[in-house]
Amino acid sequence: MIQGPIQTDVAIVGAGPTALFAAFECGMLKLSCVLIDALDEIGGQCAALYPEKPIYDIPAHPSIEGGALIAALEAQIAPFDVPRLLGQRVEALSGHRGAFTLKTSAGETVQAKAIIIAAGAGAFGPNRPPLHGLEEYERSGAVQYYVRRRADFEGKRIVVAGGGDSALDWALSLSELADKIYLLHRRARFRGAPETLARIEEQVVAGRIEKIVPYQLHALHGVDGRLESVEVADLDGNARHLEADTLLPFYGLSTDLGPIANWNIDTIRSTIPVTPSTLETSLAGVFAIGDIAAYPGKLKLILQGFSEGAMAAHAIHPIVHPDTALHFEYSTSKGVPAAS
Repeated sequence: MIQGPIQTDVAIVGAGPTALFAAFECGMLKLSCVLIDALDEIGGQCAALYPEKPIYDIPAHPSIEGGALIAALEAQIAPFDVPRLLGQRVEALSGHRGAFTLKTSAGETVQAKAIIIAAGAGAFGPNRPPLHGLEEYERSGAVQYYVRRRADFEGKRIVVAGGGDSALDWALSLSELADKIYLLHRRARFRGAPETLARIEEQVVAGRIEKIVPYQLHALHGVDGRLESVEVADLDGNARHLEADTLLPFYGLSTDLGPIANWNIDTIRSTIPVTPSTLETSLAGVFAIGDIAAYPGKLKLILQGFSEGAMAAHAIHPIVHPDTALHFEYSTSKGVPAAS
């Protein structure tokens, strides 16, 4: 634990990709900052949920894995020597614009002139299917909700359950090394981009993916947490047994704003409304960026979060330096300033 309060210009709540880029933008404006995150490592969902999943909409990267993106963002902020308080949540917020105090679950105190909330969708966890004995299979690793290492699934028989992008993307990715992929959905139609759906059909024709539709999970069968088959049933109750080693249910995440909900900031359905031009919340001096921020026309894309991080940093500059005009310069002309 750090001795005494941490003094900083900007406290950034979150350490995912949007938070990391906001730290870079603060550094470029010579604003000191600290990153605070409940996870034990930086990277947010990119690191915790899909470090090996390719991302296709990052500018200048036709494809980049989540873990590689976080590594690049970490290298980008390295010149600014940004402190990180990891494995702890911000439990309490007090003060006002220009003089905030944050208390963390680990007993740290941070004093900041402004705050950026970049907490993604808040605390998150998987939506778990209501199956008898599920916990035993979770403990053994037979049921998993995230793919951290593709290599762990080589030669496995896998049931991928879900009808959205995560299920489709991982079915395609793991089909390259798994022995068998069952793609299970309660409807005949999947929710995905036309190109993704076309690639699924190609793998179905090639015999690498078998679609199980319209079926839903019904039961798990095995011994001592070792999965032997997944029982599925259609809408009429007709059952099938799929021989499998692993079940990957992709039914989305349940989210919770946690203590943020008690910070006297307006919220709407686990999001925080902001002023689009500044990203400032209803509490002066507190800004929100990334998936947690809401405004008309909002797109939940990492690249939009990057833009929001830059806008918030520029809006914060007059709070930290009220008597200093900000003369905007392009990074190509001024380079990266030395850490203060």
